[in-house]
Amino acid sequence: MSVTIDRGLVANAKQVHGVHPVFLIEKILRERIFDSQYWKRECQHADLLVLLDRGAELEQIGTYANAGRTLPTPFICLLLRLLQLQPAADIIDHLLVQTDFVYLTALAALYARITCQSVIVYQKLEPLLADERRLNIIDSQTVKSISLGQYIDELLQGTKFRDMVLPRLVDRLVLEDQELLEPRQSSMPEESESMCEEEIIKSDDDHSTTGNHEHQ
Repeated sequence: MSVTIDRGLVANAKQVHGVHPVFLIEKILRERIFDSQYWKRECQHADLLVLLDRGAELEQIGTYANAGRTLPTPFICLLLRLLQLQPAADIIDHLLVQTDFVYLTALAALYARITCQSVIVYQKLEPLLADERRLNIIDSQTVKSISLGQYIDELLQGTKFRDMVLPRLVDRLVLEDQELLEPRQSSMPEESESMCEEEIIKSDDDHSTTGNHEHQ
């Protein structure tokens, strides 16, 4: 009779959401990661500096790649190693704001999404919603290009990232009511006001035969 054991449980790890951090990735995905050649070659013994080097080399994000058979992507392998290493919060914060390596930002964002409490998740990730840097993301066995902002929105709005279940986020409005978050500032009112001003100017032009009107 075989006994199934959990692999990858590093000693002295701090619990996250009440569990060992590697358990934030479901067992079937973890097992496929541990059996993958990328994990054995690039991640298993990588320290943080090596991991960041590998992250800078990424060319796509997602959980599984399909090349004849389902394989975990380097992106998700690096995430699991990051969960084992548990870098300091200021390192994750730096990765989120640096602009040289978009895939490192994406990796840090997913790490923050699954390890941080809801208030912190909103505070760390919402500033990235306007980031237009492009990512290649695996979607239904194909690869498509999206903006980093679209990816962040998926992390904030969704309950899953591809095949990976995300921890539940407390609704933002609830946190606002509890005065734990400031109301989110949106560019939409400014955009609407600008559009209204343009319509007024256009209307004035249509009905006036004299005078010059300044357009935005």
